[in-house]
Amino acid sequence: ICHLTVSLSPSAAKVGKTSLIMSLVSEEFPDVVPYRAEEITIPADVTPERVPTHIVDYSEAEQTDEQLFQEISKANVICIVYAVNNKKSIEKVSSSAARISIFSLVPLILVGNKSDLVEHSSMETILPIMNQYSEIETCVECSAKNLKNISELFYYAQKAVLHPTGPLYCPEKKDMKPLCVKALTRIFKVSDLDNDGNLNDNELNFFQRTCFNTPLEPQALEDVKNVVRKNLIDGVCDNGLTLKGFLFLHTLFIQRGRHETTWTVLRRFGYDDDLELNQDYLFPPLKIPPDCTTELNHNAYLFLQSVFDKHDKDRDCALSPEELRDLFDVFPYMPWGPDVNNTVCTNDQGWITYQGYLSQWTLTTYLDVQRCLEYLGYLGYSIIAEQESQAAGITVTRDKKIDLQKRQTQRSVFRCNVFGDIGSGKSGFLQAFLGRNLMRQKTIKEEHRSYYAINTTYVYGQEKYLLLHEVFPDFDYLSDADLACDIVCLVYDISNPYSFEYCAKVFKQYFMDSKTPCMMIAAKSDLPEVKQMYGCSPLEFCRRHKMPPPQSFTCNAASAPNRDIYTKLTTMAMYPHARLRCMCTCNRCTFCLCQNFLNSELLQTVRAKLYAVVLRRHVSQADLKSSTFWLRASVGATVFAVLGFAMYRVLLKTR
Repeated sequence: ICHLTVSLSPSAAKVGKTSLIMSLVSEEFPDVVPYRAEEITIPADVTPERVPTHIVDYSEAEQTDEQLFQEISKANVICIVYAVNNKKSIEKVSSSAARISIFSLVPLILVGNKSDLVEHSSMETILPIMNQYSEIETCVECSAKNLKNISELFYYAQKAVLHPTGPLYCPEKKDMKPLCVKALTRIFKVSDLDNDGNLNDNELNFFQRTCFNTPLEPQALEDVKNVVRKNLIDGVCDNGLTLKGFLFLHTLFIQRGRHETTWTVLRRFGYDDDLELNQDYLFPPLKIPPDCTTELNHNAYLFLQSVFDKHDKDRDCALSPEELRDLFDVFPYMPWGPDVNNTVCTNDQGWITYQGYLSQWTLTTYLDVQRCLEYLGYLGYSIIAEQESQAAGITVTRDKKIDLQKRQTQRSVFRCNVFGDIGSGKSGFLQAFLGRNLMRQKTIKEEHRSYYAINTTYVYGQEKYLLLHEVFPDFDYLSDADLACDIVCLVYDISNPYSFEYCAKVFKQYFMDSKTPCMMIAAKSDLPEVKQMYGCSPLEFCRRHKMPPPQSFTCNAASAPNRDIYTKLTTMAMYPHARLRCMCTCNRCTFCLCQNFLNSELLQTVRAKLYAVVLRRHVSQADLKSSTFWLRASVGATVFAVLGFAMYRVLLKTR
């Protein structure tokens, strides 16, 4: 809230509301009081809550009811003023509150003025009225003449707007409202870092530091727990604060008028005035230029790893259905459906493994980063990881065109779109990437089928994610999303004579003039191969278009399918500029050894220093014409070549 409007409305004439405003401004009781005070604004730096406060007066003598309701519609809080020495004005408080509540649901403050004229309090008379209307936040007795509780009056007015009781507490039931309990329960579970159901001293101190920027002293911690022990049997367990104890403390804060404590906690964890998670909290700004992708960074992976470890209670490196529900208990809905189990790796029981868990998060970040930000917000990433927002856990990669120009990439996730005719084996190809043979694939229900599969591969010792996407075989309606990828996989069934034709048409129509590398997959290689009814054989087609030869593949085996083909796909996606004749990634052959050597830090350092020496030296025209210069250059090049060859032989001998 950047601006607060307080409207003062009388329950009757001559109650002293204008005197209250003038006494606040001048800090003395005025001798002459007009019918209505001018509108004033109190600067933020002189208010306890650091919020500019706009005060509007109302006079029945000068203004109409219509003008009153116009002012009420603009107000953030309304103060109904009555005179404690005037029974008639006290009796009109109820009707005034009823009339205002019809037109507005803003908080109401009851103000009993002229307390200097009586020796008794009006609270006994006012209390039933406060219980009757939930909009009434509090009642303050003051005196404009003696300047008693004048500042407190406007402090409570600010507090009623910034820290309202209504959304938190139900006076009739003398308990917190369900939405407040739900929000605080989520906060407790996020703060319970070891998921043992209690907040230990370290977790309480972290919570205190996060919300109030100061830790609790050991004695203060014990005092808090002692208060809970006296009132609740199960409020403290194993010297830690339980959920019941945590909720009890906040109920106590609200009942004692310390709403700001609970509101500070709620707002720190992203809640708005309606106790819903703020959209700015869930969806922080994140700029993504065209042709760039989104990935999780190292800190985000560490956080997600801690969340997994927190809920993997049996330490089997997999999340059972109960553990998965417990993990997503802080979400308003279940984000992962049954299809996720067919998108990532699972164990023999069908439970998502640790690797599958991280893979699904990687997939969400790549395909829908806004949803990933939302999910991280529910888990409390910005709070637990002590970051400004969830956007701090996202890496936006550089433009793919720059990667192609520099012939290197720092990306970790590569997308492969899989094309093929109906029945060619695309789904089997995706599921085989997750280690499932044909027998396991037959157990998958059609409604749980997934068109994505993601897993890790290793390319020259580097761990990368390969994301496979099965494209629906509708040749005439391929969208931009179907064509946007790092590598294209064209799958045909070697036992179907008409299967290859679809792959050839897709390639010629969409990818023949593209820089996206393509690979042909000869699926179902365990079956007898038949001649494809096309103008040329698949091998000849690949030769004509400078593609690698068709790669044989089958998932009809007793063991898990071979993964070499997926490593080759990732390699081609990483190096799209290279026409790789050798598709091996064994780290033993000449190609692999050369790649490892070229990517080594030693060679990069030597090359950088050599460039620096050449660029810094001034070569004159005379030197260029001198035979001595060229002799030195040739000798240097020869020495460098000999050293490189010797190093290669050493590496080869070691292998």
